[in-house]
Amino acid sequence: MHTTALVLFSGGQDSTTCLAHALSKYQRVETIAFDYRQRHSVELQARLKVLAVLRAQFPTWSARLGQDHFLDLGVLGKVSETSLTREMAFSMEQTGLPNTFVPGRNLMFLTLAGALAYRRGLEVIVTGVCETDYSGYPDCRDDTMKAMQLALSLGMDKRLVIETPLMWIDKAATWQMAQDLGGERFVKLVVEHTHTCYLGDREHRHEWGYGCGACPACELRERGWRGYKSARPQVIQS
Repeated sequence: MHTTALVLFSGGQDSTTCLAHALSKYQRVETIAFDYRQRHSVELQARLKVLAVLRAQFPTWSARLGQDHFLDLGVLGKVSETSLTREMAFSMEQTGLPNTFVPGRNLMFLTLAGALAYRRGLEVIVTGVCETDYSGYPDCRDDTMKAMQLALSLGMDKRLVIETPLMWIDKAATWQMAQDLGGERFVKLVVEHTHTCYLGDREHRHEWGYGCGACPACELRERGWRGYKSARPQVIQS
């Protein structure tokens, strides 16, 4: 029976929902984030606000929420020629993948998270990757997660579990999971304080949260909100 977890926590909708999932399930939960020179670096500030609100408004979770870790991964930005790390328009590449794909990003995140989990005595690594409602990134697929779990466990000679609570659900179900985990108060937290927009827009406020409303991340988040709202006519009005 696992009792400890490390959550890859960017401050976005998905990772915040995964953090709530971990806090509902494990006795001690720590968080980790990475600065890879992403254009939407505002998420690194948003995540601190999310953590502060969680600690203030959810006492049961707060008692389980441990240390937050922040790693500089600037080298990833240097080797990445993508629309998340460069000033360029969003588009599809000849490979069939969007140019928002940062090669090796989740592989590096999980490797470093595994090293930290090893040092901190944490048994489970929780990440918000998804293969159902996503942009087609190969490092978000279930097979990749299983391969990484095996590689980390073998390479560190210690059993590490990679948990993916969102792997087989869409964004509407992710909103519903937030509701199920923390009620309307937690949904309001996700709306108001998490950040998803690839352009880092915190000026334009929509009923589903802040963002430009046009980038791929905003489109996914809004579509999920619409689906969640239509399934729950009584959902909070923001």
